[in-house]
Amino acid sequence: MKQPLKKSRIPDNKAFVVKELFAPFFDKNWHFHQEYQLFLVLEGKGIRFVGDIMKPFKAGDMVFSGPNLPHLWRNDQEFFDKSNGLSTHGIVVYFPEEFMGNAFQTKEEFEAIKLMLQKASRGLEVVGKTNLMLQQMMKDLVKRKGIESIIQLLRILETLAHSTDCFPIVQADYANLNKESEKDRMSQVYEFVMDNFQQKIRLEEVSSLANMTVSSFSRYFTSRMNKSFSDFLTDVRISHACKLLHEQDLNISEVGYESGFNTLSNFNKLFKDKMGVTPLVYKKDYLKTF
Repeated sequence: MKQPLKKSRIPDNKAFVVKELFAPFFDKNWHFHQEYQLFLVLEGKGIRFVGDIMKPFKAGDMVFSGPNLPHLWRNDQEFFDKSNGLSTHGIVVYFPEEFMGNAFQTKEEFEAIKLMLQKASRGLEVVGKTNLMLQQMMKDLVKRKGIESIIQLLRILETLAHSTDCFPIVQADYANLNKESEKDRMSQVYEFVMDNFQQKIRLEEVSSLANMTVSSFSRYFTSRMNKSFSDFLTDVRISHACKLLHEQDLNISEVGYESGFNTLSNFNKLFKDKMGVTPLVYKKDYLKTF
């Protein structure tokens, strides 16, 4: 397990960092950091966790997040099998709150960017025309050096600031109560769930992994995630079921089983509670869009 990063991701001699990522899979550790982050998926798919919200992701997914907002782009399990020959590709930009000194906070010319940065505390999903425009701008940013790179980043932030295609991800009352020292613990929990959600998971197993009693872990997890561990596990399973309903030609019973549900009736009930419709209606509605 990776150790949590204690220092800035930006070297002392750099104003910001942009990286083009090529790897079999994205970083599988749940984490947070003090920098703003703009992340674009160019290749790869899986489930995205931002704050207490999870959602499937695929190529084109773009999220702008503020400091200390927990996140994880967890690839589907097949990406971890080398024999599949799968890979991921993305672009990530990190910049600090003091990127432009205090100009963002105090100068009239940056008022729109200031407001957008405040909204980023909830994470912003970037879609539509803005997404397509920024994809090209981020690809250009990777190639630029020196002052030209800073000017390009400012153009990107200005585009975000005036866009109507940016939507908050987490609820307004969400707060990250996790401590730096707890990153490894929560990352282990996330990894265990994502590796085992298709099987029966006992709370005792996860509590032991976190080196806590069942009651202590239940209180701890709920306080950090704004939901119980049971609800979190159900959300992971239903997110996976949605992906299967989109991508695989399976019957509803098979989807439920492959997503970790023991009975069809339980799958149907929990899916409808979460999604508002049964899995069958959800699949039919999705197919109608194509």
